Amino acid sequence: MAVVLPFAALRYAPQKVGGLERVLTQPYDKISTEMQRDYLRRSPFNLARLIKGESRPDDSLTKNVYTRAAAWLREWREQGILIQRQAPAFYAYYQKFTMPGSVAGATRIRKGFIGLGKLEPYDSGVIFRHEQTLSAPKADRLNLLRATRTNLESIFLLYSDPERKVDAILERAAAKQPVVDISDEYGVGHQLWDVDGASDVQELRQSMAGKKLIIADGHHRYETALNFERECRAAHPGRDADCSLALMTFVNLDGEGILILPTHRLVAGLDGWNATNFLKAAEQYFKIQRIPFAADSDRQGAAASMLAAMAGKFTSPDLASFGAIFQGEHAFYCLTQRPDVAWEKLLPELNPAQRSLDVTILHRIGLGLCLGMDEEAVRQEKYLSYVRRFEEGAGSVTAGTSQACFFLSPAKIEQVREIAFSGRVLPQKSTDFYPKLLSGLVLYPLEHGGAAAR
Repeated sequence: MAVVLPFAALRYAPQKVGGLERVLTQPYDKISTEMQRDYLRRSPFNLARLIKGESRPDDSLTKNVYTRAAAWLREWREQGILIQRQAPAFYAYYQKFTMPGSVAGATRIRKGFIGLGKLEPYDSGVIFRHEQTLSAPKADRLNLLRATRTNLESIFLLYSDPERKVDAILERAAAKQPVVDISDEYGVGHQLWDVDGASDVQELRQSMAGKKLIIADGHHRYETALNFERECRAAHPGRDADCSLALMTFVNLDGEGILILPTHRLVAGLDGWNATNFLKAAEQYFKIQRIPFAADSDRQGAAASMLAAMAGKFTSPDLASFGAIFQGEHAFYCLTQRPDVAWEKLLPELNPAQRSLDVTILHRIGLGLCLGMDEEAVRQEKYLSYVRRFEEGAGSVTAGTSQACFFLSPAKIEQVREIAFSGRVLPQKSTDFYPKLLSGLVLYPLEHGGAAAR
């Protein structure tokens, strides 16, 4: 069963930093080099100094981004930049947003709460993953956790609560004045309330006790926390250490604020790339529709036709479909699984939910069989990069920067749930839950803990 606990959060003192907008950031893995520079210019206390610090030419094993993060964290606590709450609490967290790219879309509210979650191995049947992870990011996060002994960012988990019992508790807290009310650089509103009443805390714990949890974002951080817990237990046998808990944000997957965006795949640097050869190889697996455009002025209409063709797969939901544009080609393509292919025999290790997902079929068949890109090359992102915006992907190909862009439809939350609970995983960057959790709202220092009695 899930163990969810309140804790005494470490958080910024707004009056000491000139406003939280100057110090809070997007998650570390979403911070580009340009964003990093901007964050570091905003404030000497910006969280990016801790979660995505700058490397220096004279860095060594004893002086590096991790040791600097630990030193800054210690200094900020001593200076009162970061202060710790006196008593444990949960923290109701609402995000107000519109769908990216919409001109006047309806505002959605994603409701969740922040607390500590007990770390569980995947085979315990309590916490489930849905994406593969890479070794390099986990090594990076582990080095940071060792140095700072603080959960600097939250892991994003989903639970099922169709009756909205937890939401009712959060609504009581949200009737008060928020302790945080800011907007980020994407126009997303972030509000935070303390949930510290004894009855609300107990009710929240009891409501979550029987839940199964799915990691939405933060697979690398979760597995890093598991590795760090093993290190703690090896160093201190028999001790129920603080490192058995991790900072987590819990969101109801049955709520109205769940939005998953597609993440498109760019291909570059592939030896012997040839669009004609790819399409010839793909013909035995896919029905291919070519949508030409004569000039850039026609490209938008052709792109709309391709997206409509991709959406047509929902008349046959068991067939995956994805789009593409290739270097040197004045056309978009829609590739849909051929129904006459024996997919169960071709991909016997996958369950029906995986075989109906665009991202799985693209990776296993399009990239693997048709392009000869092995799984290691995909994991190491040797030829792949990822973009959210459609125009960024298409523009990279037409500008000659990339050889191809493959366009995907967003996964449905029902598919994520089915795949996670079946113990299966998707390729990395298969889901893009929007908006991202804002980093720096609360921190969890392991040396002090602050969790409520179990």
